[in-house]
Amino acid sequence: MTKIDHIGIATESIEDSKSFWEALGFSSSGGGIVDDQGVKVRYMVNDSETRIELLEPISTDTPVGRFIDRRGVGIQQLAISVDDISETISKLLSMGIRMINTEPQTGHGGNKIAFVHPSSSGGVLVELVEYV
Repeated sequence: MTKIDHIGIATESIEDSKSFWEALGFSSSGGGIVDDQGVKVRYMVNDSETRIELLEPISTDTPVGRFIDRRGVGIQQLAISVDDISETISKLLSMGIRMINTEPQTGHGGNKIAFVHPSSSGGVLVELVEYV
């Protein structure tokens, strides 16, 4: 089933940012470091299971670090949960959709991820997520 999985928000400091989300009823729900992406992540979840992913770059020379340098902090990506990421990538490619990743990558928690280039999705970086 396809659904919005989470909204990724680039921040300079997870610790400084999480208090705002806590004030809105969100609580920490795991996280860690994704070395391949050069980012620290912290998931914030509320009672309705809406998930916010706070993203803090490990250095400025990472995708999230470059995003912050170019655009500042804020919404960095919209993640969509899919049942079969390889099938979804193939379908999108056959439609002429530009992909950043044409093969699944390993994301937080070992899940499979791939990114759709913003030029093909109305200026929004879309992350596809398949739970393993």
